[in-house]
Amino acid sequence: MVFVKVESEEDMSEPETWGIKKEEQGGLMKVKEEIEDLNEVEETHQDQNDAGEQSMSCSKTENGCSQINTDITEVERPYTCSQCGNIFKHKRSLMYHMLNHAGIKPFTCSECGKSFTQKKQLNNHVLVHSSEKPFSCSQCGSAFTRKANLKNHMIIHSGMKPFSCSECGNTFKHKRSLMYHTLVHAGIKPFTCSECGKCFTQKKQLDDHALVHSSEKPFTCVQCGSTFTRKANLKNHMKIHSGEKPFSCSQCGNTFTCKGSLKHHMLIHAGIKPFVCSQCGKSFTQKGHLTIHLVTHSSEKPFSCSLCERSFTHKKQLDEHVHNHSSEKPFTCSECGKGFTLKKKLDEHVRVHSSEKPFTCSQCGSTFTRKASLNNHMIIHTGKKPFSCSQCGNAFKRKGCLKNHMLIHNRIKSFSCSQCGRSFTQKGHLKVHLITHSSEKPFTCSQCGNTFKRKECLKNHMLIHTEKKPFTCSV
Repeated sequence: MVFVKVESEEDMSEPETWGIKKEEQGGLMKVKEEIEDLNEVEETHQDQNDAGEQSMSCSKTENGCSQINTDITEVERPYTCSQCGNIFKHKRSLMYHMLNHAGIKPFTCSECGKSFTQKKQLNNHVLVHSSEKPFSCSQCGSAFTRKANLKNHMIIHSGMKPFSCSECGNTFKHKRSLMYHTLVHAGIKPFTCSECGKCFTQKKQLDDHALVHSSEKPFTCVQCGSTFTRKANLKNHMKIHSGEKPFSCSQCGNTFTCKGSLKHHMLIHAGIKPFVCSQCGKSFTQKGHLTIHLVTHSSEKPFSCSLCERSFTHKKQLDEHVHNHSSEKPFTCSECGKGFTLKKKLDEHVRVHSSEKPFTCSQCGSTFTRKASLNNHMIIHTGKKPFSCSQCGNAFKRKGCLKNHMLIHNRIKSFSCSQCGRSFTQKGHLKVHLITHSSEKPFTCSQCGNTFKRKECLKNHMLIHTEKKPFTCSV
């Protein structure tokens, strides 16, 4: 960067402390007393003037400046903020920056009352109140109030990311994005929420966060009515309706609606799980997953169903449960016509028709259509029965089995046979029972062709062919 040092044959009677134009001085006179301490900043850099700092000395005559001698010296950003360490190329830039620390914003918008440190900022802001957007993109037609915004926008079409972080190598399209990113490495979060004390690197992040403490959700989806606190969240949500998943994993081909989801996914391939549970040692790729997991260590179930008073540890579980009370099943299988309340359930069901079982047990090779089924299966290999009945002491491998068992103690038999009136604690038991009323014998012996109504009967029959006699008389 080249700075010009200009010296007059006559010394100035009054130096231009901040180099402010006369038309701007009038606007700043009111705050002059409040920024007198800023003169110390110029004194701090006075020694740098000898090294080539830009200075201007003009004799104040009616005809302007007298004879001028110029010296050209290269200087890189000689002006440093004494409060935060930011550096600037020009004194005026430092001066305006110092107004931010002082909280002084002398230029006020007559329309909305918003204040600014610079007149230029006010002039740019005034365009917001008008529909005027004089700067248009030649490629996509987007219009902008400022030329600088159009320049930033054009980088999107070029795909360039010219600003690179020296710490981690991340690249950015805009210089400001890089500046905010460097605050992350420095651990600087100057914007603090007055409600909960959470800190942020950007004011915009704080503004978005503040909506969490209010019930305000100003952004609404026109297709399903879902509301959001941030416009960005609505944009990501709209991709669900369009089916758009523009972010693809280079390793496994999985696609995602959001760039953040892809970033979290990449941690799986890298084997990085930085968030560790202090109670059981289990680790997670995302902080949110750890927060959800921590609830399992407590007996707290803060999310209750208003229809059946059943409670859950996670809100997502409650949301899925609420669909069970509705007769609406918008997701239908194209193969068999079966309907489901959730798309997730339909996706799991479709695997039944395709015989796809992507989840494999590492110990015995058993495969499953659902990850939850694999997790339940793994308990078999451990031999653990962590779920105990409080009334009789019987232990079970799965929580679902304990739930079904408790129905026996409570004598709740909610599943009744329409033909004979017999009732059962579980729907599965009723299904097995209904076969007795039909001539159907779906279980066939592979060796002799005998058919049976129940799988248990077939198992007992197979003992004949194997000549096993597992039951011994103790007498």
